[in-house]
Amino acid sequence: MEIRESGEDYLEAILMIQKQCGQVRSIDVCNKLGFSKPTVSVAMKNFRENGYITMDGDYFITLTDKGRAIAESVYERHVIIAKFLMAIGVDEKTAFEDSCKIEHDLSEKTFACMKEHFLSLKDEHGSEK
Repeated sequence: MEIRESGEDYLEAILMIQKQCGQVRSIDVCNKLGFSKPTVSVAMKNFRENGYITMDGDYFITLTDKGRAIAESVYERHVIIAKFLMAIGVDEKTAFEDSCKIEHDLSEKTFACMKEHFLSLKDEHGSEK
């Protein structure tokens, strides 16, 4: 199963909720992404069947290693792009909103250059700019 943009958003949302709350249920994903319960339920079923998540008897969602790798990659892109945008003067709210739109369409080459530039700024100043 190839993960599309919406699938990446789901996995990233699961990761973010898990980081914030410790546990994740489908309703948390609904609330985070603004999708209906039936839509999220179908997505979670597909993710389970394709090995991206597991769900326990209490319906708590856990990312598998495969799902976590995708989620962390997307999350890294989201954060670095947002911080890059803030470094050039974009306000935080707009930077994170725009980052969400950009993260899926930006080439690996361009992202690698942005990441390298951002990390060099961080290293040069001893902390994030």
